[in-house]
Amino acid sequence: MLTNRVFMKKTRKGGIIKVVREHYLRDDIACGIASCGLCILSANRTSLDASPTRESSLYDCPHYLMLDTNIILYQIDFLESDAIRNVIVLSTVLDEVRHRSPVIFKRLKKILADPGRKFFTFVNEHHRDTYLSKDIGESANDRNDRMIRKAALWYGQHIRQADSKSKLRVVILSDDADNRNRAQKEHLLVSSVADYVGSLTAHPELRDKVFSSEKWQDESKIIFPSHLTVAQIHDGIKKGELLQGSFFASRDNFLEGNVRVESFEEPVLIQGRLNLNRAVDGDVVAVRMLPKSEWKCPSGVVLVDEQNVDDDEVETADPEFKQGSVGERTPTAVVVGIIKRKWRQYCGILAANPLAKATRHLFVPSDRNVPRIRIETRQSATLISQRIVVAIDYWPRHSKYPIGHFVRALGAIGEKDTENEVILLEHDIPHGSFSAEIQSQLPKLPWSVEPEEYKKRVDLRDITICSVDPPGCTDIDDALHARRLDNGNIEVGVHIADVTHFIKPGTALDKEAGLRATTVYLVDKRIDMVPDVLSSNLCSLRGNEERLAFSCIWELDDNANILHTKFHKSVIKSAAALTYQEAQLIIDDPTQTNQTAKSLRLLNKLAKLLKQRRIDNGALVLASPEIRFNIDSETHDPIDVVAKKMLETNSMVEEFMLLANVSVAEKIESEFPECAMLRRHPCPPDANFDPLKKAASYQGFEIITTSGKELATSLDNAVKPENPYFNTLLRILTTRCMMQAVYFISGTIQQSEYFHYGLASPIYTHFTSPIRRYADVIVHRLLAACIGADSTYPALLDKQASSQLCNNLNYRNRMAQYAGRASVALHTHLFFREKTEDEQGYILFVKKNAIQVIIPKYGLEGTIYVAGKNGEQLKNGPSFVYCEETQTQRCGNVEFHAFDPITVRLSLDSTNVQHQRLVFELVSPFIEGFSVAALETATEASCDGKTKRKSASSVKESEDKSTKKSKKDLNSTKRKKK
Repeated sequence: MLTNRVFMKKTRKGGIIKVVREHYLRDDIACGIASCGLCILSANRTSLDASPTRESSLYDCPHYLMLDTNIILYQIDFLESDAIRNVIVLSTVLDEVRHRSPVIFKRLKKILADPGRKFFTFVNEHHRDTYLSKDIGESANDRNDRMIRKAALWYGQHIRQADSKSKLRVVILSDDADNRNRAQKEHLLVSSVADYVGSLTAHPELRDKVFSSEKWQDESKIIFPSHLTVAQIHDGIKKGELLQGSFFASRDNFLEGNVRVESFEEPVLIQGRLNLNRAVDGDVVAVRMLPKSEWKCPSGVVLVDEQNVDDDEVETADPEFKQGSVGERTPTAVVVGIIKRKWRQYCGILAANPLAKATRHLFVPSDRNVPRIRIETRQSATLISQRIVVAIDYWPRHSKYPIGHFVRALGAIGEKDTENEVILLEHDIPHGSFSAEIQSQLPKLPWSVEPEEYKKRVDLRDITICSVDPPGCTDIDDALHARRLDNGNIEVGVHIADVTHFIKPGTALDKEAGLRATTVYLVDKRIDMVPDVLSSNLCSLRGNEERLAFSCIWELDDNANILHTKFHKSVIKSAAALTYQEAQLIIDDPTQTNQTAKSLRLLNKLAKLLKQRRIDNGALVLASPEIRFNIDSETHDPIDVVAKKMLETNSMVEEFMLLANVSVAEKIESEFPECAMLRRHPCPPDANFDPLKKAASYQGFEIITTSGKELATSLDNAVKPENPYFNTLLRILTTRCMMQAVYFISGTIQQSEYFHYGLASPIYTHFTSPIRRYADVIVHRLLAACIGADSTYPALLDKQASSQLCNNLNYRNRMAQYAGRASVALHTHLFFREKTEDEQGYILFVKKNAIQVIIPKYGLEGTIYVAGKNGEQLKNGPSFVYCEETQTQRCGNVEFHAFDPITVRLSLDSTNVQHQRLVFELVSPFIEGFSVAALETATEASCDGKTKRKSASSVKESEDKSTKKSKKDLNSTKRKKK
């Protein structure tokens, strides 16, 4: 059956065209019921049970559930429970969910794909007896509700037609009161989710997962101002009265945040609970700028625990900001509306209500940027010892906290598998196993290079090539060689795994790799971007095995000047897979004279010249020290922490990877000036360097930031012989002033903006790690098209699609970094179980009520509170006096400045089993009886200025004489006390 809709449409030139839309209807679409004798169900489709179980006390008959759109959009957590089975999802509802929420649609598709769940998609839009056209003046929502009721009515008639004695019924689930009333008038079974779940006596846990805006409505006290409507926000932005931007919460003070808007170079400050007005980290908000007379300074108070603030301060303007502000006043605004919520599911712990039999509790997220969440659960006795997942439902004006619901439990607090799962979920890391479809696309083992491949590639198997990587590396994606040519010049080759030979555009494997975007490295595990058979085997350039590669070959003179560059697909056979240490020993051993040793020495010599040239051009050398855990082979717990040593071979490999990336960037941009995938590092606004300049000026040094070259020179000159770690601290602070390096498409911005500030390079990309970075896969495809080794495809040359891909790559890359740092922090906690150590630390910042320190050996950062939030003396602690002008804290005759070395005692506070914390104590023999405990903050400002989780990186420094004396005096004091 064919239905037509004809209408006239006016063209841009004023003409009129006739448009005919045809909608095909048929009567042979199956109902999905396994026992139905009237329908023929496809063999590969999920069917509904012939006799569904009767678990609801509301209905005494077996029944199927039929969902409306809002049930799926807002109750997806409840629907994901295995207890919910035999559900009919109409194509009308499926299409609406797809358009309104791609994220929820993806979760729904996963449920539909599970045959055990018995979720059946009924194509009601193309069934002759269930299709309804839209009435004149009818809204899309009303028409969809009418379609749902029509489908439910048809199912009832169809079931009776197939079997007149059948007691099977269909129950519509809808939280729309009007839709329920209309369904009841049509003699259909209908229920709200809350009522239906409440009737499932065998599954009381499902009640916790139900989203309900009717919860918590008994509270009438208004706390926050109301948000503007969407129309008011649009009108205000149009008139210039309002601005919009993304909100970022402060990790140092939960009553402070900032919004990045186009009108201001620096972020706009938001201070105070009322002015934050229910904005959550990541939300896109509308703000109203305050008059310049009301602008404020960033707070100098550290408030990371909401329990430090009295409840009666909720309605105040937060007076502690006025007393604790430092520096110049900055543009300040208030949040007046929410344009887009960026809420997600949050991991954390339950702060149980102390009242017996209470069902309302507070949830404490792991991410300190997120406020506590009120939830209702009857499982608190069980969940109190578990890591759990909670989703925010809404945040009403009368509630100090947002309202949410319990989603699921992850496992016992403190168990490593549970904590790793938290890290992956909190950082949105796709970590499921690869699908059967992807596995079917992988090459079968054993594998060897096919004979025809040799004809397409340059055979380099006779050249001495070797790889140099960290110990234990199995995803070896780069190898090098160097040799003298007959003309006296030097040939250098960088050989990269040819991943694109195995990953073809548009395949399931390609789509999954693009989604994951990067391999994620945790301390004790690796989340691969591509399956292990590729990452650790067929694409890994292992020693003495033939592998397919993409080679970048230069001809250089002895001063490392490039004379000629060429690219080609190749076949290589690496002579050795070396570690950095092994390669360094070969270079340093004069008795080693084989071809590998000669190649490494040539590479090392040229790398030094290349590095010096980069530095002379203004490239920055910033502090990025790291630590490595020695893991027990049986328990997999950390047993030792060592600083990663940087050898000449580390720098050698880095220089040639950088050179290859620059050479490839120049090539693909010249051939594809509108759609080349490149990487840029924007020059930071001068305001970003303010903390660095102030910190250096207090120590008598001037940091010049007018150019990268002057910044590098300033850092080189800022040296204090008596404090060897001082320069490293300055470079750590400099890193935090940087913007985030990002991927972009060449045709989307001006060529002058391609510049990579950190590397002082006019153009740059990523080519050298296609096993673990999807950006490199795209670059390989572009380069292959440049040299005629492969052809292009539409998506590769689509600027818009490629730009969207870049957004995902940038996001995933950032989250992978944070996940790696969180994993190091987790293992640092495990390392300090039943252990106390006194370690040398340095002061990073001096705040009004705290001293923020860094411990080089472990790369930890912590906050030591020395006063209350308003500067008052702590109980049982010495008195500190804060000087805002000099940014110092004084206790007696001792004055604490930024960058001062101090001794810090580290231990794990296990008194609260639910939430163990790493404790920092300031140990000073100069202040008798002084020992202040503080909670670990483990924070770091990310390159784009937003505060993020800090990696446990470290540089192991030898203790100077004063530190040794401090420890000696401390031990002496301990003996006297005994």
